Amino acid sequence: MGSDNSVEGMLLKAIGGLYYAETPLGVLECKARGIFRKQNISPCAGDRVVLTDIDGNNAVIDKILPRKNSIIRPPLANLDCIVFVTSTCEPVPNLTLLDKFLAIAEYKAIKSIIAVTKLDLLKNDSLIGIYKNSGAEFIEVDYDNSGSYMKLYDMLAGKVTAFTGNTGVGKSTLLNHIVSGLEIKTGEISKKLGRGRHTTRNVELYKLDNGGYIADTPGFSTFETQKYDIILKDELASCFPEFREYEGKCRFLDCAHVKEKGCAVLEAVKNGEIPSSRHNSYVEMYEEAKLIKEWEINNRR
Repeated sequence: MGSDNSVEGMLLKAIGGLYYAETPLGVLECKARGIFRKQNISPCAGDRVVLTDIDGNNAVIDKILPRKNSIIRPPLANLDCIVFVTSTCEPVPNLTLLDKFLAIAEYKAIKSIIAVTKLDLLKNDSLIGIYKNSGAEFIEVDYDNSGSYMKLYDMLAGKVTAFTGNTGVGKSTLLNHIVSGLEIKTGEISKKLGRGRHTTRNVELYKLDNGGYIADTPGFSTFETQKYDIILKDELASCFPEFREYEGKCRFLDCAHVKEKGCAVLEAVKNGEIPSSRHNSYVEMYEEAKLIKEWEINNRR
């Protein structure tokens, strides 16, 4: 028999129309009310929900509580952190793509952490220099020094964190070191294709002993950054923390920081105060944002 009592919980995963929520009563298998489909809302991992019609280990998702943020692909809600795993080589870091994701995280007020792997193959101090003022935390992963990746583990305490990165950077290896017993399947890099075989299928939150939750997400190459969110051209500069120091110092109040005369940001790039790769990524994103039509914005938001 169903009951009229209700309980709050957090969705850990969704598989084939069924949802699994962590609650004070344990993990319950849930179905969503049809009203969500009519409202074009899909419950996803990370959602805080109210469950009703509790019958043993089964329940119904009656309400999705307000989200502080969400990303569309992969579907995740209420993220506190995103860990961007990047390698020094094999594959070579795709800084433009990384910059786009960092901007989106900044836009959504999600803390960014850059975890650099494969330092045993190639030491790359330039990455630290490029991102020291990006607003992201920077961690160098050395598997001979457990303190390096356990520092990351400590940063995840009590937080909901997504791990992502280009295929082949060692994301699953890092996760398996951080969480004993997780054993996410890892794929070998295909040197012929120059990219890895993605092995993560479903988004699932894994609970850590320190009260945090982590989600392993598909690699960068499997989705477009615009599937995460739209950043309008007028909002883009605020998503690059390095630019803030120069705000209001340009000759023109409506300066786009692209090629204008008297631009304080361009002068900072010229003087080496802002990394040119970061500015190049900004310009590329700005040009893309100029092409976005109003109907596209309404459809995606």
